Amino acid sequence: MNSTIEDPKNARMQRFAMRLSLGVGFFMLASKLTAYWITGSAAILSDAAESVVHVAAVSFATYSLWLSLKPPDRTHLYGHDKISFFSAGFEGAMIVMAAFYIIYVSIQEWIAGLRLEHLGTGTGLILLASLINGALGLYLVSSGKKHRSLILEANGRHVLTDCWTSVGVILGLSLAMLTGWLEFDPIVAILVALNILWSGGQLIRRSIGGLMDEVDPEVEGQLKALLDAHTSRLRLRYHGLRHRSTGNTIWVEVHLLFPQGTPLEVAHTLATEIEEQIERELPNHTEVITHLETIEDHAQVHHRPHSEQP
Repeated sequence: MNSTIEDPKNARMQRFAMRLSLGVGFFMLASKLTAYWITGSAAILSDAAESVVHVAAVSFATYSLWLSLKPPDRTHLYGHDKISFFSAGFEGAMIVMAAFYIIYVSIQEWIAGLRLEHLGTGTGLILLASLINGALGLYLVSSGKKHRSLILEANGRHVLTDCWTSVGVILGLSLAMLTGWLEFDPIVAILVALNILWSGGQLIRRSIGGLMDEVDPEVEGQLKALLDAHTSRLRLRYHGLRHRSTGNTIWVEVHLLFPQGTPLEVAHTLATEIEEQIERELPNHTEVITHLETIEDHAQVHHRPHSEQP
């Protein structure tokens, strides 16, 4: 069976990516607050508010990543990587809160009266922020998928959400400068808020699915294909397949059926071979646990009352 301890090189890469995200997050926040101070734009303020949320979320995600990479111990026999789902849910909730705050501030600024200054300089700062965030977000999402890290992927999607927020702000400010109609500023800010509200909701939905051990259809299909191939090759059968993700690891349980009279040592050797094949061939960090039964009487044993079972 594979070790649940992460590959050191993989762990270092994930930690580097998270530290990079946190450092860039603070830089983005400083840039956007400067742009708001220069312009007084509600859209830029909303963008800066999203960055405040992002820094808080990344700080929690950095801790979550550190915890998820710790090996199992006596109080956490399956490891700590299920914190990944809490991290994704927290990040999603923070995004949703930011969206509502953006809508509130935009409407308030609209009602109070719009006064915008130095829009060109402010737009330039936001453009720089969006380009940096776009590159960082794509890197984090790609790294998260490559290393099956929900924490990195969720963080990357949050960074991309921040990037799209900035793009929307740039659009609103550009329209305001071109037309002189300042209402474009809060209108675009509200539209951007609705978009990131959807993004945050998706992260929360994924977090809940992981915490509830929701079946991943892609993993289900891969497991069945591998089990069909290997049990057929060894002239065995299987049933009772179950699997769940703890964030970085897929845990698999399956019953293998052997002809009656198969020596225990032979059955164990074949079961171990199937476990190792699945762990090698599945593109996730995987742990497989098998239960050995005989083909001829397994149905009778499973239907026997619990008190009668050996």
